[in-house]
Amino acid sequence: MARGCLCCLKYTMFLFNLIFWLCGCGLLGVGIWLSVSQGSFATFSPSFPSLSAANLVIAIGAIVMVTGFLGCLGAIKENKCLLLTFFIVLLIILLAELILLILFFVYSDKVSENAKQDLKDGLSLYNTDNNVGLRNAWNIIQAEWKCCGVVGYTDWHEALKEKVVPDRCCQEHYQECGRNSTNMFWTRGCYEKVEEWLDDNKHLMGTIGMCILVVQLLGMAFSMTLFHQIHRTGKKYDA
Repeated sequence: MARGCLCCLKYTMFLFNLIFWLCGCGLLGVGIWLSVSQGSFATFSPSFPSLSAANLVIAIGAIVMVTGFLGCLGAIKENKCLLLTFFIVLLIILLAELILLILFFVYSDKVSENAKQDLKDGLSLYNTDNNVGLRNAWNIIQAEWKCCGVVGYTDWHEALKEKVVPDRCCQEHYQECGRNSTNMFWTRGCYEKVEEWLDDNKHLMGTIGMCILVVQLLGMAFSMTLFHQIHRTGKKYDA
């Protein structure tokens, strides 16, 4: 009976982590594809030049893939060392998420102001030759979200040292429209638009966050339950 429970738990955890591992592989593949082929997915921050969408997806995919692999191998091999490592990795990730979340809410105003200033500093790199990705990213954001600059279109005046804005800031878009001061530009800043979008989708974001939390807690519960079952059935420790 105990052995049957162990097998059931082992294969349940294996399938659980196999899905986890496949998701990690998918994210890693998407991240590499973005990094290689999509220059528009760049960082907006000059302080963190490596913090691009592609690099974030690659990092998340790699963490998920490695964690899933540990869980799969630990389950199928009934290896207590791997199961314990899997549990510790998930615990560290969970604690890091909680600490970051707490720090974000405690220092939300300071984070917001620093983010705005950093984004404004990044606007000055818009026309530089080695920042095509940043330029494309701003063009896409401003065209899709109908916004201009960080808090307003005058941010571009300060950044570019002249009273011009990117053409994508124009409500009626045409070549060199941003150099015509009589044109109508989008008056709302992109930072405000992002905040508005996050507020409108806070329930969805909360649901996604809860799902991630449940998956992490299930993974930790499965690993510890299987660990104790192996110990109780007298499985030899295989380091």
